[in-house]
Amino acid sequence: MSSTSEKSSTSSSLLSAQTLVIAGIVWAVMALLFFLLFSVPFSAEEGLPLWYSIGTYIFECGAFLGATLVCFRNWQSPHMVSGRNVWLGIGLGMLFYFIANVLFGIWELYFELDPDVSPADAFYLGSYVVLIGGMVLAVTSKRLNLEIWQWGLLAGIAAFGIAVAIWVAAPDSWRAQLGMAPATTQEVATESAPTTAATGRAPALDNSSKLQAKGAAATDAESAPAEEEEAAETKAPAWVMALDKQLSPHKNAINLFYIVGDVFLLIIATALLLAFWGGRFSQSWRMIAAATFSLYIADMYFKWRDTQAEGAYQSGSLLEVFFVFSGILFGIGAILEHDISTRSRQNRRSRRAA
Repeated sequence: MSSTSEKSSTSSSLLSAQTLVIAGIVWAVMALLFFLLFSVPFSAEEGLPLWYSIGTYIFECGAFLGATLVCFRNWQSPHMVSGRNVWLGIGLGMLFYFIANVLFGIWELYFELDPDVSPADAFYLGSYVVLIGGMVLAVTSKRLNLEIWQWGLLAGIAAFGIAVAIWVAAPDSWRAQLGMAPATTQEVATESAPTTAATGRAPALDNSSKLQAKGAAATDAESAPAEEEEAAETKAPAWVMALDKQLSPHKNAINLFYIVGDVFLLIIATALLLAFWGGRFSQSWRMIAAATFSLYIADMYFKWRDTQAEGAYQSGSLLEVFFVFSGILFGIGAILEHDISTRSRQNRRSRRAA
């Protein structure tokens, strides 16, 4: 009997709120040190080493997997004040993000591809849908009685998020007109084309078809070895390359969905922060709001760097540590609400017994 009670007390102490929160903080500190020390590449040609990229995925996947487990624990508990469906949505969002990171890591590290769209995007998109749904349920479960300055703050943060998203998603032509990016190579080519045409001579009509045929044959001869070399360099099988070509045309639509989803998450997180401010469960929802802000920062930075690098960006920069912070903060928010809900339930039972 004593051994059984000792085992139960030991397991309960290991799963206590304080122990889980400390474990999350330690994981966040370790991730921050890892990113700070090793996120700078040795040279532009070599890029980031493979072991560093694997380490970043381990930290991110560990954070989202831990958040998934504690959110599902809240979903199974009938004592959650916010409701079980709220934590089901957030838990599914964390789970989808974990699966998406694993798939994206396989595509990037094992297949050595930098796809515009991959199967991981299906889970990333699903994570936005269920995460927004769970947070909307949390907002609607509590009536928003905000003051004027709070509505103004909400509108200001929404405007800021939309402005940043538009700047990240702006085409290169807009940036060139605003002076934020150099002119594209196509504009330079079109400007230099008239001078070339003026100095050269047009070929005879009889030889034009022959010249076009020769040019097409030369282009095919040059492109065939290039495609063979590209296929030989990558480890991806044929079905992966075929899937990559099929999904690439959907790049713009998917990026637009990500940007709109990030803005919605930012607005909902602000509304949650204002709705639960000062209440008994304010601590947990402050963590959820901070987790959403972290996810917004990391996602906007990733998309901006990917746009600036024209698709050749290698993941693992310093600010991507906010992905790790996001998963940890979601988990801490779930832990805090579970602790407060169970303690309030126990206090009610003790009062009734007295």
